[in-house]
Amino acid sequence: MNTEVTVTEHILLHQKKSPHATGQFTGLLYDLILSGKSIAFRVTKAGLLDVLGGTGEINVQGENVQKLDDIANRIMLYRMERCGALCAMSSEEEPDLIRVRPEFPHGDYILIFDPLDGSSNIDVNVNVGTIFSILRRPEGGSGEVTLDEVLQPGWKQVAAGYVLYGPSTMLVLSTGQGVHGFTLDPGVGEFLLSHPDMTIPEQGYIYSVNEGNRQNWDDAAREAVEWFHTAPASNGKNYSARYVGSLVADFHRTLIYGGIYMYPPDRAKPNGKLRLMCEANPLAFLAEQAKGKASDGRMRILDKQPDKLHARTPLFIGSARDVEAVEAIYAKHGR
Repeated sequence: MNTEVTVTEHILLHQKKSPHATGQFTGLLYDLILSGKSIAFRVTKAGLLDVLGGTGEINVQGENVQKLDDIANRIMLYRMERCGALCAMSSEEEPDLIRVRPEFPHGDYILIFDPLDGSSNIDVNVNVGTIFSILRRPEGGSGEVTLDEVLQPGWKQVAAGYVLYGPSTMLVLSTGQGVHGFTLDPGVGEFLLSHPDMTIPEQGYIYSVNEGNRQNWDDAAREAVEWFHTAPASNGKNYSARYVGSLVADFHRTLIYGGIYMYPPDRAKPNGKLRLMCEANPLAFLAEQAKGKASDGRMRILDKQPDKLHARTPLFIGSARDVEAVEAIYAKHGR
């Protein structure tokens, strides 16, 4: 670990390379990092603070709200509304666009986030994380932010990342200048540069998918997964199956080891399950910055135009060759 470089120092050192390098943008990242630290504290104390289990409520996605979902969401909303860099936010836990209230300073950026991805795994102490995407309000925008200004394709993201809460707390971040990982040192309370210039291997040896849904997949998805059962992997052996069921944890492993994470559409969710703007887009941005790929099987994730705030998508993400193998199978089956 490079113990001399904090995430704040790293951002400042690389500011001049980014067209989005402004004091406002740096302040936005600072408050995101502070939110991640605050959530990390609650997650590590989850078994001691009576925050395990559900609240009894159902969110906009039709899913049970976990206590830590609600806590993480409130931390993000409170901190980020006051950061002075945002004009609007969207949370996976909230049905509508959240506009920064008039009493707080406004900025030019839009934050899309999943406050606690994988929270259903908290009770069994499995890794979870906060995923975020940063967009810039289109030039010329004034007055109250409109939904059309927020519904931007993923290639317009100016930054994306996640905070992974596990055996150690990690921040993985890209501002369009590659992907860098920072590990939280609890002794000093700082994220320190630990994984500079992260890249996904061109081909991996792990495939990750919930095969319990296979009876509901279409023929292309079944054939794609079967391909990984029999194709030679990068290590010359068969691909190994690994599936945590926490998207941020499965993606983090894929980012480091390579391979592919797959969430195909099925009969119950023909448009896919994962949220395009708060899950697929930020992870696709990271994947491409790390020399990997992200696709819905038929097109690049970052080219998809969302038609609503909580639009969903299939997702195939990871090593370039592995994603291309899936795309070739989908192309064979036609549109």
